[in-house]
Amino acid sequence: MHEQGCVLALIPSYTCLPEDGVVALKPANVTYEGAAAVPFGGTTALHFFRKGNIQNGQKVLIYGASGALGTSAIQLAKYYGTEVTGVCSTTNVEMVKFLGADKVIENGTYLTVEGQGIAKVSSKDLVFLKELMETGKIKSVIDRRYPLEQIPEAHRYVEKGHKKRKCRHHRGTC
Repeated sequence: MHEQGCVLALIPSYTCLPEDGVVALKPANVTYEGAAAVPFGGTTALHFFRKGNIQNGQKVLIYGASGALGTSAIQLAKYYGTEVTGVCSTTNVEMVKFLGADKVIENGTYLTVEGQGIAKVSSKDLVFLKELMETGKIKSVIDRRYPLEQIPEAHRYVEKGHKKRKCRHHRGTC
């Protein structure tokens, strides 16, 4: 599993890393596509949960619960034993409940972590997320799949701001 950046990192089938680059093996029970959908949101959620000292028994509000970060944050918050309230649009309520949110608010007051820093991805965090995926505690959520020839359409969809989790390119048919 490797997360190099935004949408462009999802297009290539292969990537080169420095010898000391951040990398972890793919979970054995997850497809490559599923494994690639977790690192960005998973490592970012881990970063902010650690920064906020999130612990068992706390209540956590996740605004944007159906996005790349939110879908991982719900599952990790449940892993840490918190009570989760997710905020999302009406169309995503069932998915947010499925991922483990105890309560769901359809839209709401905006709360941001903007300006609070950026998660630094580590191999340790990737291995932790891999283990959670292998035990079924974290699931990847992929909104849409696009063949390579439709990458411009995929970018237009993401730029509209309504994607859920990751949009993936694929070779051949799914």
